[in-house]
Formats: sequence, C-alpha cells, structure tokens
Amino acid sequence: MKKWLGIGLTLTALLAALTAAWLSPHDPLRTDFPQSLKPPGAAGHLLGTDQLGRDLLARVLHGARLALFIGGCTVVLTAVVGGLLGLVAGFVERWPSAALMRLADVQLSFPFILLAMTINAIVGLGLRNIILSLSAAGWVVYARVVRSEVLSVKQRDYVQAAAALGMSRPRILFRHVLPNVAPSIIVVASLQFSSFIVAEAAISFLGFGVQPPTPAWGSMLSESRDFLYVAWWLAVFPGAALALTALGVNLLGDWLRDTMDPKLRV
Repeated sequence: MKKWLGIGLTLTALLAALTAAWLSPHDPLRTDFPQSLKPPGAAGHLLGTDQLGRDLLARVLHGARLALFIGGCTVVLTAVVGGLLGLVAGFVERWPSAALMRLADVQLSFPFILLAMTINAIVGLGLRNIILSLSAAGWVVYARVVRSEVLSVKQRDYVQAAAALGMSRPRILFRHVLPNVAPSIIVVASLQFSSFIVAEAAISFLGFGVQPPTPAWGSMLSESRDFLYVAWWLAVFPGAALALTALGVNLLGDWLRDTMDPKLRV
C-alpha cells in the first residue's frame, strides 16, 4: 500500500509538472482584476482565482514544475558533490578526510533551512541561487553516508584482492567501491528530494527564494496570508499540492530504502 501510494502521488506530481503547459487553462501570470478572488468552480476557473485574478489551477500546475525542477537539480548536484567527497574521504583516510568530516559536523550543527536561507540571502535571490544555496547546505548528508559505506566496503576481500593485483586506486574506487555504495546514494537522494522541495517552499514563503509573480508554492502560500478569511482556496490548494508531493516522495524513498537495504528485509 505504501509503495503504490508513493508511486501514485509522485507520478501524479511529475505528470502535472511535465504537462502543465497543456493542462493549464490560462496563463499563470496573466492578471484579470474583474475576476479576482473567484471561488473554486467559477466559470473557467476550476480552483478559483487569486487576488489579482490569476487562475489558481494554472499557478499550482506551474508551481509543481518549478518545485520538481529545483528538487531534481539540487538532488543531482548534492549527490555528485557530496558523493565524490565522501568517496575520497573514506578511501584516503588522511588529514583531508578528518578535516572534511569536522567541516560536516560544524555544518550539521546549524538548522538546514536556516543555513540555506542565510546562504541564499548572501549570494542573492533567484532560481539559480536557491539551487546553489540548498546544495551548499545539503551535501554533508551524502558525504557522511558515503564515507561510512566506503570505510566498510574497502575492507572486503575483492577490494583487497584488486589492490594486491596492482589495480590503480582510482580504478578500484570507481569500479569496485562506487557500485557498492550507489544504492545508499540513491536512497539518500530519494529521501532528500522531499526535504529540498519543502525547504524551497519555506524559503520562498519567507521571501528569500523564488520571487513573485513566478508561480511557486511557497510564495503563493505567503501571498495568501492576507486573504485566509475571505479566500481559503488560495492557501489550501498550493498547500495540499506541496504536502501530497512531499508525502509521495517520502513514501517512495521509504520503499526504496526497504528494497535496497537487505538488513531491513523481513
């Protein structure tokens, strides 16, 4: 049940993002003041309109595209950077490894969203910068997990045999060690994906992320605060889209963890 619910919610969000241009009944940026604050079910507006008369369904669908794009780019960037640093730190085990882990410990002492928001405020607002700030705050999880896996894998007989046969260290690392730690990277990526989506929405809600009028779930929730008592749909539909997407990705990540980790199989 958990598996199929996660797959269903994730696929729904992915399909909504990929087909947003075709499913959207209106331009998400087009304002129409006479049509402002129309309730769900109004003529031509299935989910209603916002305070500027923009179609809410179009904005929610395009918000899915933006959320998944940011989450996907951040996951790939953090997995590559954090995974490579973890591989090297676990395989070399010299002072650079110790220094990297102490840096990771210091960074983990700060709340993730606060650190990402601080970095984003320093480097500037915008789509590219929010991806970079989330990546800068999230690489440590991959580095620590991969390093611990490498420390275990490199002690196994086939790795020791490859070293005894004179195989170069980079070849051992990428041919024998990396394939055995790749499942852990995939599991961490699936679990981190939803965290990045929620973090982006939180940062945009606070005004440090994607800026209006770009349709982002976090900024849409922020704009809805002044209309909660007269237009409940402005907060409910973006919030539901964010919650269901994060839930689906989390359930999918839990299933991948149970599938790829033999210690968790019953």
